[in-house]
Amino acid sequence: MHISRTPVVAAVAAALLAIPAVAAAAAPTSDVPPGQGKDGHFSFAVIGDVPYGDAQVAAFPRWVDQIDATPGLAFTIHVGDIKNGSSQCTDEYFDMVRTQFDRFTMPLLYTPGDNEWTDCHRTNNGTYNPLERLAAVRRTFFPTPGQTLSADPMTVDSQAAQGFPENVSLRRQGVELATLHVVGSNNGLLPWPELGFSSPTPEQAAEERARMDAAVAQVRKAFASARQRHDRAVALFTQADMFDPTYEVTWADDSAFQPLVRELVAQSRDFDGEVYLFNGDSHVYNADHPLAAGSKWLDFYGVEGSAPNLTRVTVDGSSNNKDFLKVSVTRPGAEHVLSWERIPYAS
Repeated sequence: MHISRTPVVAAVAAALLAIPAVAAAAAPTSDVPPGQGKDGHFSFAVIGDVPYGDAQVAAFPRWVDQIDATPGLAFTIHVGDIKNGSSQCTDEYFDMVRTQFDRFTMPLLYTPGDNEWTDCHRTNNGTYNPLERLAAVRRTFFPTPGQTLSADPMTVDSQAAQGFPENVSLRRQGVELATLHVVGSNNGLLPWPELGFSSPTPEQAAEERARMDAAVAQVRKAFASARQRHDRAVALFTQADMFDPTYEVTWADDSAFQPLVRELVAQSRDFDGEVYLFNGDSHVYNADHPLAAGSKWLDFYGVEGSAPNLTRVTVDGSSNNKDFLKVSVTRPGAEHVLSWERIPYAS
């Protein structure tokens, strides 16, 4: 969850809702590069910033059931924030969410958000030490390294050996997918005043550096694999919105994201396929190209070059959590590798 920002006019957020989903329209061709001629296609769901508050906690089992019942889904990815920013970070709450995650009948990949650990120093969150809550999140949701959650888990590659079991990756039909544990609140560097600190503690700073290094390594690995196998696309999943269009961002809010943004530009620029970055955090559906030439974000993060082949997609969340994203991987030869649609939750 981003904090300490000044909202811009509400019309900006409203306009974002009107951005259409990318549609794959071109007819397949026979001119398919080596390694990309995969048969068929598949779909998966993306959710995030859910459940937020008592009403969504009560509705979440129905939403899980609806996703499970949606035809053609191979797995679901939750991009973080399993609670709102003003509720208690208790073990009991984590256990409740884990119970719901285990009700998914398809594999569930989950990357943590800031609300479940970095922001737990807040009084209304229980005045926890965030690093202790991070350990609790890992115990609860990543007890078996290299295995997803749900009633029918699948095996995935994991950074567990480096201490980051939440960073996982898999490859499916010419698309490399990877989760990155990168969160709002300046990737967890905002101070913990309720605990008596007005600036990041040494332990807090060391944790953030190690976690960012792991995320950058995960990005490099995903692209290296995609290049080696001539894959059509790389899809990455984070909680943090590093390019939030609904707020006037300051360097103090987002400075920690610079290494990742620079790596995204460097890797995307040298990749012949398409790149997709899915995130939550800002709660309003959006699809854009934040690292294309001329983007303000290139100057903001001090990045040389650009990445016009990177498409960023933000899922609805918080009070806008009225739908999930169904993402489909198209057959080789289509105009775009991924297409998606927002599926409303049944009342």
